[in-house]
Amino acid sequence: MRTPLRIAVAQPLTLSDDVEGNAARHADAVRAASARVVVFPEMSLTGYELTAAPLDPDDPRLAPLRAACAGTGTLALAGAPVPGPHIGVLAVDGEGVRVAYRKMCLGGAEPRHMRPGREPAVLDVDGWRLGLAVCKDTGTPEHAAATVALGADAYLAGVLESADDAAVPDERARRVAAAHGVWVVTASFAGSTGGGYARAAGGSGIWSPAGEPVVRAGTGAGEVVTGTLH
Repeated sequence: MRTPLRIAVAQPLTLSDDVEGNAARHADAVRAASARVVVFPEMSLTGYELTAAPLDPDDPRLAPLRAACAGTGTLALAGAPVPGPHIGVLAVDGEGVRVAYRKMCLGGAEPRHMRPGREPAVLDVDGWRLGLAVCKDTGTPEHAAATVALGADAYLAGVLESADDAAVPDERARRVAAAHGVWVVTASFAGSTGGGYARAAGGSGIWSPAGEPVVRAGTGAGEVVTGTLH
């Protein structure tokens, strides 16, 4: 029988191309969350810089984040450009760092710089099946359907929306929950992120399988909120 899963969404201050500093702030968020899983926004380790160099999982600048995860027993899901190049999700825990997912649904200028991922991904954590998504994936019904078809109990996404589009993550989370009856967890960038996003929306949150918000962050950079999947 599955035990409840404590999960957090974080929207750390991110400085463009400052991987070392961003990793340290991610580590602070992991320690503050006291959660089994912490989800971060799209490209959270570099800022939304499509020309940023792909981040190798063995990059020594990620050491503070690895150490924080090892010390707390946390799985961190952080956003970064990864070799391919792809917009990826890095899974960080006490065992190390690996590319867990590559964004499938690219938008805007992304196809000029990145390649789409080929397949959905689900991680097993303490008996829970956690499906992964990045930003535009969440607005593509076929993506959620393919991810849930892999047995996902929850749909976890790192996203970036401008402050003018702050309602979008909530609308998409409710839609996925209504269509599939799964938990939805969204980590949304806050503050300035690069790539022309001077004001990102924030508002990270967790939605129940009924589509109701369980916990929501505000609009400020540095916020971390935690909820429990059961």
